[in-house]
Amino acid sequence: MTEAGDDAFIAAVKPLVDAMGGEMIPPDEAGPDDVVLTWEGAAAVAVRLPQLADSLDHILAALERRKGMPLAELDRKAKQEIVRGLEARGAFAVRHGVETVASALGVSRFTVYNYLNREKGA
Repeated sequence: MTEAGDDAFIAAVKPLVDAMGGEMIPPDEAGPDDVVLTWEGAAAVAVRLPQLADSLDHILAALERRKGMPLAELDRKAKQEIVRGLEARGAFAVRHGVETVASALGVSRFTVYNYLNREKGA
């Protein structure tokens, strides 16, 4: 493949890698836990995936950018929606996930658990 083709492929996948909080590295530097992306039969780029805890921080930062304000400034309903979305993405399976989310939302762990339990009881 041409170098221009490599560049176009890398540019195409970069927003996805950035959204995941991953890092793009040359394929020859890939370790056993990295994902090598192949394009037209050749290794084009490797992706180093973030640790789960780093992913949660990255997701929270992206939500804050999307909302245009700190998550702690959102109203209760918006915070509940965020908790539901994060639960669907597995955020609370991460060690200290509840604490991390509670801190970002400016609420207590108890409040996050209430949001989670309210959803299950509904």
